[in-house]
Amino acid sequence: MVITLILTLAVLFLLNVPIAVALGLGTFLVVSLSGSFEVATLPNRMFNALDSFPLLAAPFFILAGKIMEHGGISEKLVKFANSLVGHMKGGLAHVSIVACMFFAALSGSSVATTAAVGGLLIPAMVKAGYDRNFATAVQAAGGTTGIIIPPSVPMVLFAVTGGVSVGDLFLGGIIPGLLVGVSLMLVAYVYSSIKGYKTTAKSNGSEVGQSLIDSLLALLMPVIILGGIYGGIFTPTEASVIAVVYGLVVGKFIYKKITFSVLKEILLSTVITVSVLSLIIASASFFGLWLTLERIPHTLGEYINGTSLSPFMIMTLVIIILLIIGTFMEPMSAIIILTPILLPVTTTLGIDPVHFGIVMIVTLSIGLITPPVGLNLFVAAKVGEIRYESLIKPTLPFIFILIVDVIIILLVPQLSVGIANLLK
Repeated sequence: MVITLILTLAVLFLLNVPIAVALGLGTFLVVSLSGSFEVATLPNRMFNALDSFPLLAAPFFILAGKIMEHGGISEKLVKFANSLVGHMKGGLAHVSIVACMFFAALSGSSVATTAAVGGLLIPAMVKAGYDRNFATAVQAAGGTTGIIIPPSVPMVLFAVTGGVSVGDLFLGGIIPGLLVGVSLMLVAYVYSSIKGYKTTAKSNGSEVGQSLIDSLLALLMPVIILGGIYGGIFTPTEASVIAVVYGLVVGKFIYKKITFSVLKEILLSTVITVSVLSLIIASASFFGLWLTLERIPHTLGEYINGTSLSPFMIMTLVIIILLIIGTFMEPMSAIIILTPILLPVTTTLGIDPVHFGIVMIVTLSIGLITPPVGLNLFVAAKVGEIRYESLIKPTLPFIFILIVDVIIILLVPQLSVGIANLLK
């Protein structure tokens, strides 16, 4: 029946059936044929999957990210990033990546990060003489940090699906997120040096200080979230609500960018995103129940343990699978579907669940800039007003360095679990 399910899902995906429908329908057909359990339990199972307090963090962080995107915060972050790294070779490319890292610490979304920062910096880079394709590719690549640097919606989904601490995952994403950001800047530096792109004037201490003060309210949010979670002041779910309230107050009353019409747009967009995500989670719970009853993860784990492959080789195969899946499935869907299958397998290898979660999320982030799906490529292409196909070539060096980052994170577990272990 496993082969039947795989073939059914493959056909449905090729027919462009929505992931939520494909998962639910494919599992329903297989269960009906095999009689694994009563199909009548489906509605109750789907409801219970959504009836989760920790899961509430995902829609609230999505809402917070959209508020940050529209609340005038990105402009402050871009100015601060420019004061820090604008004077380096390829200055605006570095500003773009650093601004993405700052915004990632607010939004938890790669698409929001790409759109918010790209809307400001792609035109600025083109005006400064940068090739439009390169400027847009930089923005798409920088946006990948949106799901790596905490707070991250995919981290919340992995934590809920795999029974892992959200707080530990948030802490685990800090160093890998910085590693990814610095490595992207390295690629931008080399490319800019070859092309001879200009730099901006170096900011003096007072200018840096003033831009820091201007962006301080935005930069305080991740400090409040992580500090509150690990200080025992509130849970990750409560932190997501605080992020929404904080963003609304800053965007409405301080930066004065959120009007009633903007708020309406934010809420409508959030409802659509959360509705789609909820359907995927509900369908995936049915799929996960079938996997558990059929002992698929257990059987797969036993098979892997019976092979002569080392844990490193097995993890390398897992990463290759994730890279392939990431080319046609966005990260949140992939995490919901694959975590119940892969997490038990990697746990039997002695790999820390938090470490695996970070490796999985960083690997899937590469899919955001990998055709044919590549959500960041689509968003950046729209913002940069160029054809999607024009981004493929300038994005390749960024894809390569991100793969190198995944290997480094895999080989050095302390990058993912070190901070959490120190605080325990």
